[in-house]
Amino acid sequence: MPRNMSFMLTIDQIKKRTKTVTRRLGWKFLETGDILNACVKCQGLRQGEKIERLCQIRVTDVQMESLDTIDDPTDIPWAYSKTEATKEGFPGMTGSEFVSMFCKNMKCDSSTEVTRIEFEYLEKM
Repeated sequence: MPRNMSFMLTIDQIKKRTKTVTRRLGWKFLETGDILNACVKCQGLRQGEKIERLCQIRVTDVQMESLDTIDDPTDIPWAYSKTEATKEGFPGMTGSEFVSMFCKNMKCDSSTEVTRIEFEYLEKM
């Protein structure tokens, strides 16, 4: 049974299939090949609310990284083809703008170690 993962802040990017990377606090147990249900919201549901599944995704890569490495492409080999902000679904942002947004929403700082999860969509539109 696939685990549920919330994409509450990036619902449109998931629906449009423009997001192929997500960063999470925790989720260190994930492995390449794991299948997840991308959902609108998984926790804090009110009585009577149900989990709304957006699609299924397959993890293609999992790495631990510090957020402050996003702006230095010499330290991150996956940054050459597309910027990390673009892979996160924010093509108009720089890496530092993305890190600022992430830190504000997740209440952390740029030195925080996160799990970088790259994935592919399993379902056709």
